[in-house]
Amino acid sequence: MLHDFPKSYWRDVAGEKTASLQADIQADVAVVGAGIAGVVAALELAERGRNVVLIEAAEFGSGATGYTTAKVSAQHGLVYAELIKTLGEEKAKLYYEANMDALRYLTDQVEQHQIDCDLERQHAYMYSDASSSSAKLLEKEDEAYAKLGINGGDATDEVNGLLPYEVKKATVMRDQLQFHPVKYLQGLMKRFLELGGTLYEMTRVTKIEYGTPHVLSTLTGHTVSARDVVVATHFPFNDFKGLYFAKMEIERSYVVAAEVDQFPEGMFISVDSPGRSLRHIKRDGKKVAMFGGENHLSGHKEETKKCYEHLGEFAERHFGVDEFTHHWSAQDMITLDKVPYIGRMTNDTPHVYVATGFSKWGMSQGIVAGRLIADLITSQPNRYEDLYDPTRSKWKLSDAARFVKTNADVAKEFVKGKVKRADKTVDDLGFDEGAIVNHDGEHVAAYRDPEGNVSLVGSNCTHMGCTVNWNNAERSWDCPCHGSRFKPNGEVIEGPAVKSLPPKN
Repeated sequence: MLHDFPKSYWRDVAGEKTASLQADIQADVAVVGAGIAGVVAALELAERGRNVVLIEAAEFGSGATGYTTAKVSAQHGLVYAELIKTLGEEKAKLYYEANMDALRYLTDQVEQHQIDCDLERQHAYMYSDASSSSAKLLEKEDEAYAKLGINGGDATDEVNGLLPYEVKKATVMRDQLQFHPVKYLQGLMKRFLELGGTLYEMTRVTKIEYGTPHVLSTLTGHTVSARDVVVATHFPFNDFKGLYFAKMEIERSYVVAAEVDQFPEGMFISVDSPGRSLRHIKRDGKKVAMFGGENHLSGHKEETKKCYEHLGEFAERHFGVDEFTHHWSAQDMITLDKVPYIGRMTNDTPHVYVATGFSKWGMSQGIVAGRLIADLITSQPNRYEDLYDPTRSKWKLSDAARFVKTNADVAKEFVKGKVKRADKTVDDLGFDEGAIVNHDGEHVAAYRDPEGNVSLVGSNCTHMGCTVNWNNAERSWDCPCHGSRFKPNGEVIEGPAVKSLPPKN
C-alpha cells in the first residue's frame, strides 16, 4: 500500500530556512543550484577565500539530491566496456578514477566535519536474472574491469547467496558507499556558512546577462553580479547557450521504500528490462529497503502511478513487503556519450561553468563536478578537465546517432502535442484529475483537485512550446521534449523552463 502523495525518505529531515534574495548584490562567484554539485563547488571556493553566494530556486536540498537512491559509486551500470570502445582505455580509466576520488572526498569530508549522514561502505553489484544477452554484457564488463584494474569482477555465486531469487550472472565493484544525501549536504552547508558564504532560497534565476561581471536576474526582481557563475541546476536554465537542450535525454525513474525483516548487505542493480535498483538503510535497529526502477522518458507516460505499483509488486513478491513508508521519483539527464558535461559552458563564456548530465549517478559525479569547477575557477590543475569538458567536439558515430534520435523524438513530441485533439472539457474532469481540455476554443491544461477546485493554465511549455502532459502520480504537468515540470497551478518545479505556465480563465 502506497501513501497517496509522493514523499522522499531523504526529505524527512528538517532544515533551517533562509531568506530569499531581497536586494541587488555582488559576489566573486555566484553558484546557481544548491544540490550536491553546487554545494560542493560553493564550499570548495569558500575554503579558497572566494566570496560566494549560493542561490536556490526552491528549498535547499529539495532538488535532485533529495530524490536519489543515494548510492555513491563508480559502478554506473554497463558503462566501462562502452567507454573503452568509444573513448579509449585511458579515458575510461580516468572516468573510474574521478569517481573513486569522489568517494574518498566524501569519506574525508564526513570525518573532517563530523557529519552524521549514515555513511556505510557496501559492495555494488550488477546482475541479470532473465536475459542471456544481458549476461553477456556483464561478461564484457568483467573484462573491462580487468583491463582498468577495477577491484571487482564476477560475483555470480556470491549474489546467488544474497538475493532471494536466482541470477544468471553478476558483477561486483568492491568497497563503494551509500549515505543520507540531505544530512550530508546539511553538514557541508554548515561549514560553508561558517566560512562566510551566503545562501538564498526560494530565489529562481531566470537569465544571465553575459559581461564583466555577469548579471543574474531573478524572479524576486533583484540581481546578482559576479565575475564567475556556476550553473548547477540539474538541467541548465540557460541551456540555449551551447544548445544543451539538444545534447541530452531526460528520464524519470521511481522508488518505493519500506521497512523489511530481512535484506542483504550490498547495493544491487539489474541490467535487464525493466531494471531494478536495490539498497537499504539502517534506522533504529531496523532496515528500510528501497526498490527503484521503471525508467521512461520524461513526460511520455501519464499513468505514472503504475510505475510505483510495479515496484510495489516486485517488493511484495520477493521481499514480502505489503506496506510502504515512502515513494518518490527522480529526473536524470543523459548525455550523448554518457559522460557528464562539467566545466566551461562554452568557449566564448570562459567564466560561466556548467555541471549537468550525470546519467543517474549524481552523488559521485556531483562531487566530481563541484571540485573540478572550483579548480577551474581558481586556476588549479585538474586531470579530469578534458574528459568532462562540455565543449568537447569530437563526436563519435554513436554520439551523432544519439543526437539525431534525441532531437527526432523531440520533434515528434512537439508535432504530436499540436495535432492531438482535446476530447475533454473542464466539466468532464473527475476529482484529482488533470487533462488537456478544450476550453473556450483553445487547448488548456486543467486540473480538478480533491476538493473540486479547478486550475486552468496554458498547455505550452514555456521553454520551447511543446505541449505538456499530465503526470497522475506526481500531480504535475511534464514536458515530453526537454523535461520541464510544473505544478497544477503552472508554477515551475524543475527546468529548463524558468517561467510558469500562464493562468487561464
